[in-house]
Amino acid sequence: MTETPFPLEPTAAEAQQVIRDEFAFFGDWSERYQYLIDLGRKLPAFPDEWKTEEHRLLGCQSMVWIVPEGDATKLDFHAISDSTIVSGLIYLALRVYSGRSAREILATTPDYIADIGLAKHLSPTRSNGLASLLAFIRETAQRAAA
Repeated sequence: MTETPFPLEPTAAEAQQVIRDEFAFFGDWSERYQYLIDLGRKLPAFPDEWKTEEHRLLGCQSMVWIVPEGDATKLDFHAISDSTIVSGLIYLALRVYSGRSAREILATTPDYIADIGLAKHLSPTRSNGLASLLAFIRETAQRAAA
C-alpha cells in the first residue's frame, strides 16, 4: 500500500477540534471552500490501478475511490475524488478517522461537519456523498471489530 500522512493528531477528538479551529479562522464560505480545495490537493497520491469499480464509493455524484487497509487495531484509508471540493471533504474525514483503531472510529461521531457549518453549505449530492464516505468508514470499522 502507499504511505499515508494520517493521523495528524493523536486522537479523533483532537483532529475534530483542530478542524473546528482552522475553519473558524475564515470569515466566509468562499474562503472555506478554497481551503477545502487546498486540503484536497494535500491527499497522498492514489495509484491509478486502484481506480476500479471494486474501490469506487457508490452514492457519490463525483467519482470517489477508497481503499481500506489494516485491522481492528489500526485502519488506514486511502481515497481520492475527481472533484477538488470532494477531495477536500475526503481529507477532513481521513484526518479524523484514518490511522485509528476500529473502536475509536466507532466511538467518534463526525461532529465537525455541523460544527464548522459544512452541513448547511453542501449541495444535497455532496452531502449524500459525504454520508456515503462516512458510512463506508464506519462499516469497515464494524467489520474489523467483529
